[in-house]
Amino acid sequence: MTRAVDVDALTLDGVKDGALAGRPVTVLGLARSGVALARFLHDAGARVTVYDGRPAAELERSIAQLDGRQVELRLGPDVDPAATWSDAALVTTSPSINPDYPTTEPRLRDALRTLVEAGAAGDRDVPALVSEPDLFLRLCPSPTIGVTGTKGKTTTSSLAHAILAADPVHPAVLGGNIGTPLIERLPELTPDHRVVIELSELQLPTLSRGTTVAAYTNVTSDHLDRHGSVEAYRRVKRRLAELVDPDGALVLNLEDPVVGGYAGLGTAPVVLYRNDRPVPGGLGVLDGWIVSASVERLPIAGGGVAATGPGGGIMPVDELGIPGAHNVSNALAAIAVGLLFGVAPDAIRRAATSFEGVEHRLQSVALIDGVRFVNDSQGTQPDAVIAALRAFPAPVVLIAGGRDKGVDLGELARVAASTASAAVLIGESGPAIERLLRDAGLERTARAATLDEAVDAADAFAHLALGSAPEGAVATVLLSPAAASFDMFEDYAARGHAFTDAVGRLAATRRAPGGAA
Repeated sequence: MTRAVDVDALTLDGVKDGALAGRPVTVLGLARSGVALARFLHDAGARVTVYDGRPAAELERSIAQLDGRQVELRLGPDVDPAATWSDAALVTTSPSINPDYPTTEPRLRDALRTLVEAGAAGDRDVPALVSEPDLFLRLCPSPTIGVTGTKGKTTTSSLAHAILAADPVHPAVLGGNIGTPLIERLPELTPDHRVVIELSELQLPTLSRGTTVAAYTNVTSDHLDRHGSVEAYRRVKRRLAELVDPDGALVLNLEDPVVGGYAGLGTAPVVLYRNDRPVPGGLGVLDGWIVSASVERLPIAGGGVAATGPGGGIMPVDELGIPGAHNVSNALAAIAVGLLFGVAPDAIRRAATSFEGVEHRLQSVALIDGVRFVNDSQGTQPDAVIAALRAFPAPVVLIAGGRDKGVDLGELARVAASTASAAVLIGESGPAIERLLRDAGLERTARAATLDEAVDAADAFAHLALGSAPEGAVATVLLSPAAASFDMFEDYAARGHAFTDAVGRLAATRRAPGGAA
């Protein structure tokens, strides 16, 4: 048996100096994180074996992304996962692969449990086990900002990155759950960089290291198919607060009762934010302005009270480039991060004004004949869909449905019935969501087998609603599914792109000779 890698002693300088050279390492999973792990470990000199329970024919794109690197591929349902690490010194995983998740492939889950139990019992002949985000945080030389929450974390992460990037002295990097594994960025990172990491409930349980700053948007309920109960989900979410660097800071939403309760965790300073008059040392809104009540910079940013305009002013709320009242809260969290790192208030203002959101999150795709099409494919959780529905004036037509995530959609149905003029339902959960909407009082609904059909049906509903709307009104067709994408698409991004493509085809039809006016 090969001697296991001591991950507690592993450093980035050590990796660069050959600490993994010639060492046998197994990578579990060949999705984004697995591909990034395989490339990073191969380039560090390790002998890499990759396991995935899917056959090679389903993984052609991932295999191509290895760019010809000589790694051993052990793919398909006939491969015994435990055999792929029998001689390994280290086993690395994608975040979705976890012995505690019922969503992990059963054979792999059982084999991992055996591995974890052997390690916990002191067996030194078994390889160390580490996830991609945990390995990154163990090795990263830069200050890190972890952003998590049930909803809003992608927008908050992206805006925090844009604000930090406004400081020319400190390069900013963005990745994590947002779709970009960070492990391959390690060789370029220095203590001068600032790294923003979006962290989901998949990644948090795998962490043994915290971030310099932990920023929370909110914690409600989601992914109960994986965690089993609201209480278990919330235990997972508090992990980041429990691990935060004592010399860093916790950025917490005071308007969320769960997140506000994290203020007593650990010894790191706390910055509280709310859409109201700020508490001392926090951030808030006063007379239409985002204001700081003496937020303190981090020690690594020089300490002392962060600079602001007169009266603590940062910027007017109505200058924010992202739509919706809920995004004021996301902006407060991101601006707090900027203040902690000493970004100048005028630079924060410019960045927040020019930031117009992220792909698949309240992304305006097109305006066609008085109908605005909005891609909110990341809206997989009911609170996020409710916020999206409230972000636009009537009339709004909702496109929803997909794979059920096991969360209660009752409140969403009631809000949709009162704010939407119609809904088009897709995917496995479409029929159930349609029944909920109908029972809540929404009269106009339809089902569609594809997103092309859904876009056409929603466009027809939108024009019907415009017929009784004031002159000059704009209708909104909102893709905000309240469900996972895996019944029809590879992921939420593929669903969003399919929606965008369908809208593009509708626009082309309208432009064609003889198309509808």
